[in-house]
Amino acid sequence: MKILCWNTDKAVWKHWNQVISADVSLVRVEALDGVYEALQSASSEFKYCFIFLQDKSFPKQVEDVVALRSVFPHQKIIVFPNQTSQAAALRLFSVGVSGQCAPYIGREQLDLVLSVVDSGEIWGGKKFIQQLIQQSATTAQVNESELEGLSDRELSVTQCIAKGWSNKKIAHELDITERTVKAHLTSIFKKTNTKDRLALALLAQNYYPVL
Repeated sequence: MKILCWNTDKAVWKHWNQVISADVSLVRVEALDGVYEALQSASSEFKYCFIFLQDKSFPKQVEDVVALRSVFPHQKIIVFPNQTSQAAALRLFSVGVSGQCAPYIGREQLDLVLSVVDSGEIWGGKKFIQQLIQQSATTAQVNESELEGLSDRELSVTQCIAKGWSNKKIAHELDITERTVKAHLTSIFKKTNTKDRLALALLAQNYYPVL
């Protein structure tokens, strides 16, 4: 069995090789483009895709995973965030990510995670996920009414963000320039009191149950 790993941290990569089963082969890529290329050329070859979410570009990587899921909806993805984020966890679980684990997970626990995910379940526990959704929904309700103050164009951009689209794709779909997309986002962040794409996407998902 082969597992595709998007990992830019040498220490974490070394640890994964130490705890993975002997019959499993890990294939490492260090850039998002490499993930797409690997899955497009041999999508059936990789049973899982491990993704290490580093601190430096955490919000962007979360949205990169969302976009990845939209292109490869059947690929089992397990994320290994280097920080705790309720918003990020909810965002990732909501788009179908199979599990979330600590980067330095132990051998026995990793075997358990893969067993659970292989059976079609989500790793993290139902109780944890239910609490996550309830807490995030409560937090988001404070901001939901602020989406009503957005213009029609800003609402369109917001819905695109919730789908994990890049500025380039949004510009293409809405027939506007990327510079205009950025201007809209600046305005949207200010009106909704959100600080980044991740926070805005989570808010939009609560406002629009089905996107």
